[in-house]
Amino acid sequence: MSGGLDIALIQTRTPATAPAALAHVEPLVREAAAGGAKFILTPEGTNVLEQRRDRRDAVVTDEDADLVVLGLRRLAAELGVWLLIGSAIVRSGHVGDSRAANRSLLIDAAGGIVARYDKLHVFDVDLPNGERYRESATVRPGDAAAVADTPWGRLGLSICYDIRFPYLYRHLAKAGAAMIAVPAAFTAPTGQTHWETLLRARAIETGAFVLAPAQGGLHEDGRRTWGRSTVVGPWGEILARADHDHPCILAAKLDMEAVAKARAAVPALTHDRDFQPAQ
Repeated sequence: MSGGLDIALIQTRTPATAPAALAHVEPLVREAAAGGAKFILTPEGTNVLEQRRDRRDAVVTDEDADLVVLGLRRLAAELGVWLLIGSAIVRSGHVGDSRAANRSLLIDAAGGIVARYDKLHVFDVDLPNGERYRESATVRPGDAAAVADTPWGRLGLSICYDIRFPYLYRHLAKAGAAMIAVPAAFTAPTGQTHWETLLRARAIETGAFVLAPAQGGLHEDGRRTWGRSTVVGPWGEILARADHDHPCILAAKLDMEAVAKARAAVPALTHDRDFQPAQ
């Protein structure tokens, strides 16, 4: 693609209500588009970041009624840009299961939803510093991977904790993804030690661009997220990186021909072999 693809990652500190969340992210999206970005990506939990279940249940709604989802769809159409809502916390729609979906939504330049992905791997961990998370208590995990066509190449979808499961990224790359999105709300302790290493590893393994917009800072529910939104090239090189956890715009230009070059140099995606499992 002549001149490359101008993208922007939006780093946010999403408030705990949808009206405040939209007021927080909309000016950043507008600024990114004014700066020339044609593809804009927001983090996990763009519409609400609230882990206290009673408060979150009070604000979570259906995808087609969510104020942030509707507002960002209108904004994409107004600005003529593609937009990935890194994730919106919305009702899953599964009868008999009151848990929400943690859902990525890919929006085209007409404001239409062209792909959905519900987070496959939910964050159930006990960190060494005493922090405890049980995402499975409030989020119903998805059951399908997702790769979508864009004007610039295929995009693989993932969310946050998914980054620790390399087989998903290999599948996305073998399904044709030249870019893989990793919108996140990484905890500060794990982000400090693991975030960049995991992002670079997934890019190297797949020969794809890894686009990782992140939440950052101290949130209303008491959690602290790492920030440091990052763009990694298909050779594993850092193309752009925020060095803080404050709301910001991270711009980058992607040379889509770099994907084919990286995969030709190290054609690991074609070298799978069957093997006997270890006993």
